[in-house]
Amino acid sequence: MKVVHFGAGNIGRGFVGLLLHQAGYEIVFADVADALITALDAAESYDVHEVGQEPQVRRVDNFRALNSSTQTGRVIAEIATADMVTTAVGPHILKFVAPLVSAGIAKRDGALAPLQVMACENAINATDILEAAVLADGASDAPAVGAKAIFANTAVDRIVPNQAPGQGLDVTVETFFEWVIDKTPFGDAVPQIAGATFVEDLGPYIERKLFTVNTGHASTAYLGHAAGLEKISEAMADPRVFAKVAAVLAETKSLLVSKHGFAEADQEAYVQKILARFSNEYLPDTVVRVGRAPLRKLSRHERFIGPAAELAENGIKPVALLEAMGAALRFNDPEDTEAAEMAGILAANSSEEATAKITGLGADHPLFGAVELLVKDVQAG
Repeated sequence: MKVVHFGAGNIGRGFVGLLLHQAGYEIVFADVADALITALDAAESYDVHEVGQEPQVRRVDNFRALNSSTQTGRVIAEIATADMVTTAVGPHILKFVAPLVSAGIAKRDGALAPLQVMACENAINATDILEAAVLADGASDAPAVGAKAIFANTAVDRIVPNQAPGQGLDVTVETFFEWVIDKTPFGDAVPQIAGATFVEDLGPYIERKLFTVNTGHASTAYLGHAAGLEKISEAMADPRVFAKVAAVLAETKSLLVSKHGFAEADQEAYVQKILARFSNEYLPDTVVRVGRAPLRKLSRHERFIGPAAELAENGIKPVALLEAMGAALRFNDPEDTEAAEMAGILAANSSEEATAKITGLGADHPLFGAVELLVKDVQAG
């Protein structure tokens, strides 16, 4: 079995690549980072260091590496004969991957089993984004793509922090991971990937991850930053920050339980597991790194406004979420262009205009007034 995996960075090597290696796939890493591809091509293996509870080191071998910018013909040929294509490149890069996937599908022998395509990105229904870009590319028409490829959405979760200098190709990750895959597109040909969870309705799991892991992680970053703390683990060790983050996840838990029917005890256990993950002192993640891109994180359907808006629509005021949003609005990192852009919006607009621009909420939404009060408070200094 062979998989072409786009994205040979830390997540690609330390999460998706590791699980596919353990499932018996030969991996062809494809990336535009020439130095990384050169190093991978010359290496026989690399190690993934899992830190936290029950730490261990896992070795990955049986891989090759291609530059997807300068070796496009070889990448397309590999896709044409692969069993699977996966990505870990970032949602905004999928449009650049699509032409190669499209060309590979076009060259694929129709007698082969359909190519299984999964975008493993930190975005809702990222594979749909990739599929739309593949169809728009036009190397194959829609019926041909439908006959030769299967596209399945996924939800992925593993904390992969900034790596220590000098690690080379080795990657440090947390012990916890979750890879949930929509099984319905596969029919009877569901791939065998140990550790992956296949479900018939992915939507609830995507929201559970977004409104628990992503909401909680960002809340820890912004509340920790406001408290003058440097690392995520230090923020979680602060009783006041910990209590505020736990309160945020209590609010999102109530929404997820009522909306998707998760058992309350199961969701509480999931919340406690997530809180323990953020407290992992072996992960050197900083509040600044996790807090970057506050405009995206405060946008309409993202980790803060998304659950807070639904709670408000149900007549519930999201007190803890609002406090975390207030900290997010004050986030300031000189190297973060979004933080600078957000500061500019706050400085140049009325509170109502700034609230609308940052959150995407309409003035008539039941959450709008509470967020506007936060904006006014930030603008007042």
